Amino acid sequence: MPNPRTTQHPGRTLRERMDQGVVAAPGAFNALVAMAVRDAGFGAAYVSGGATSVAAGVPDIGLLTLDHFTRVVREVVTGSGLPVIADADTGFGEEEMTRRTVIEYNHAGAAGLHLEDQVFPKRCGHLDGKALIPVDQAASKIGWAAKASLDCSGGDFIVCARTDAKGVEGFDAAVQRAKAYVEAGASMIFPEGLATADEFGRFAHAMEALKDRRPYLLANMTEFGKTEMISLQRFGELGYDIVIYPVSTLRIAMGAVTRMLAELKEKGTLEGQLGGMQTRQELYAMVGYTPGTAWEFPV
Repeated sequence: MPNPRTTQHPGRTLRERMDQGVVAAPGAFNALVAMAVRDAGFGAAYVSGGATSVAAGVPDIGLLTLDHFTRVVREVVTGSGLPVIADADTGFGEEEMTRRTVIEYNHAGAAGLHLEDQVFPKRCGHLDGKALIPVDQAASKIGWAAKASLDCSGGDFIVCARTDAKGVEGFDAAVQRAKAYVEAGASMIFPEGLATADEFGRFAHAMEALKDRRPYLLANMTEFGKTEMISLQRFGELGYDIVIYPVSTLRIAMGAVTRMLAELKEKGTLEGQLGGMQTRQELYAMVGYTPGTAWEFPV
């Protein structure tokens, strides 16, 4: 699939794909995983703050820098050629840093980002003990992000507002915060920590009441969290436009790595693991490399 940056802004490409139906965006924590997402035929990819953090050996509590995140975003965009939605945590600071984050992510090739309304240091959205910043402060940061999108992309770059209010202040507060963020300029809303299909449906219905300002809706289908397992098709029926699978590829990869290391330690050979490995030929095919032939870096 060609890189959308060669034709139009990836934010516009992603909007077009969401307008055609619900889009699945598997998480990619490096360029090679992004290539696998591309080769599997998905229409978008996602960069998770949680996966980016633990891949660097630190917990998801806002320890990594904007430059670190931007590097991963650029690698995933280049590797996949897909429109990429990227986690920006709390914006790496207040309004001024939020603006810089939008501009840097846009320069890195992202289709958009999401900003959350937690107090720094943030916590994983499916953990208890979260705290929120005041709604007017969160709306101010969204407003700065929306203006930055206009300034750097003509508004094509997607500004998604994530609210963690459901697990802190309740469902109704999450709806009210989402409406305030749309009013501030968010073009997409991410209600984090909803538990059931019924809750997702009620939230989508509340957003429909905004009519001509109805935002795109993002759902987080993470494993081992507060959300029951819901299919992509069902999310589409409930009114969601894009579904992220933020840490799934990392969990699968690390599960396999752990099992492989245990077998190597026990048996001193990996002969029994060969059937589960990507072959040399498959790896070369994924990166588009033929030994002895000049390899061109993607545009």
